[in-house]
Amino acid sequence: MLRGIATEIDLEAAKSNLKTVRAAAGGLPAIAVVKADAYGHGAAALGAAFLKAGADMLAVAFISEARELRESGIKSPILVLFDTSEPEAFFELGLTPVIHDLKSAGLLAKEAERRATTLDIHVKVDTGMGRMGLDDPALLSLIADLRNIRIAGIMSHLSDADATDKAFSLEQVRRFSAICDELKSRGITPMRHLANSAASLGIPEAGFDAIRPGIALYGISPFADRDVAGLRPVMRATARIIALRKIKKGNPVSYARTFITKRDTVAAVIAAGYADGYPRSLSNKAGVLVGGRRAPIMGRVCMDLFVVDVTEIPEAKLMQEVVLMGSEGAESIGAAELAEAAGTIPYEILLMLGRNSNRKVAAA
Repeated sequence: MLRGIATEIDLEAAKSNLKTVRAAAGGLPAIAVVKADAYGHGAAALGAAFLKAGADMLAVAFISEARELRESGIKSPILVLFDTSEPEAFFELGLTPVIHDLKSAGLLAKEAERRATTLDIHVKVDTGMGRMGLDDPALLSLIADLRNIRIAGIMSHLSDADATDKAFSLEQVRRFSAICDELKSRGITPMRHLANSAASLGIPEAGFDAIRPGIALYGISPFADRDVAGLRPVMRATARIIALRKIKKGNPVSYARTFITKRDTVAAVIAAGYADGYPRSLSNKAGVLVGGRRAPIMGRVCMDLFVVDVTEIPEAKLMQEVVLMGSEGAESIGAAELAEAAGTIPYEILLMLGRNSNRKVAAA
């Protein structure tokens, strides 16, 4: 028996999601974000699927992630969002760096000069995220003047595009547009990209030349208060029942006696825990699907196991597969539901379940 959680990855759903997001953004070119192992789904398989579905470029956080994509056989353009620590890698692997400061640009320009070539770069400007990016637009001119590099793209990052009030996002759009106009006045017209998932689906002003969606590609609405028509979850997570026990009324279940049975109870022990990415914060809050019916968690989620109440599900049996996230019959448990119960966001749920799982990718 393989320990822990098994995930099933639906590549057809992923491809459909990209088409849905692009359609909402008016058909703009798409830079598909597959950082953090494609949000726990498997970057090589998802990257290839997005490219087949019409993505123009992939984006990762670090050079190591881009290297894995190249080793998997992906030959498309890859944008490296945060990492310029290995200047030689951009030339040897054919990668495109995102530049956040003048020093990094200078180092890459020197490497390009040493190789007697020109390197395309994208430059990130900070329009209000306050995290990374040039905070002085004047530095753009200095970077543009460097030899052996070419500003092929300019980008920024929206801090709260998913908010109901779009005022600050629109202010970021205005700031970004002004910077792009200044570049254009110098005869520099790079590809402009600003829109994340939420902006791609809800802020047309942020479209510019390309969109840069992430979470929506995996079938998760970027909006806390509403679903998005057409998005299909890509990941389904399951585990198995390894014990069935009868527990008398008035007895504790799991650590610290946080749950006391209120009736004679049939308990199913599930072979997954926080070591497998199932959050301990779901203790006494979430549940699983057993034969398409909900079974609530009793007590604390442990390192390797947790316990659910199957008193009302007499068909539950040993080694039966139960659904931690996904659909079974008419019932479903989504990443957003688990995130709300755990006090986090769907991104973290996908990563925790996906990256710790035994993954099976459905053929596209």
